[in-house]
Amino acid sequence: MSTYQMQPQQQHQQQHQHQQHAHLAWHETLEMHELTAFQSNQLMHMKMIHHNVKDPQLHALYLETIKSVEQNLRELLQYFPLAPQGTRGGNMSMDMTAFYGTQLLIFAKTSVRNYSIAITETATQHLRDTLQKQLNAAILLHGKVYRFVHERGYYPSYDLPKMLSNDVSNANKALSL
Repeated sequence: MSTYQMQPQQQHQQQHQHQQHAHLAWHETLEMHELTAFQSNQLMHMKMIHHNVKDPQLHALYLETIKSVEQNLRELLQYFPLAPQGTRGGNMSMDMTAFYGTQLLIFAKTSVRNYSIAITETATQHLRDTLQKQLNAAILLHGKVYRFVHERGYYPSYDLPKMLSNDVSNANKALSL
């Protein structure tokens, strides 16, 4: 028997251990947070602008995407009660500063990721130098935007229950627009 194969009894014990947990793991909770925050913010944005899209085919794609993201959020929200500790909910009024700050934070974060990936695909040294300079600028921007939203309480990254509560609130706002 391979060292990677488990005896049936070991498999049953491992499955039983997984079933005993009454909450999500921390790492999956944080991934769920990232997905929910990103999709909520993008859904709000799409709902605000889709009326401006004049091309009928593109407008239909926006509407299809809106419906899809709404479904994604409804499905993700079902898992928030399983997140480790904390309370969720609350009816904060929509703060556009928080929305715009989060939108900019998502842009900055995505820029850092995209530049990092692009650099690994770059063979031309001059282009690589340019991308590295732009990556460093994107990292600095991310830090500035993060500090802005964190200091104002829009992104309470050290308070998981509050962060998850904000996610639920923002997802519900996006769904209700």
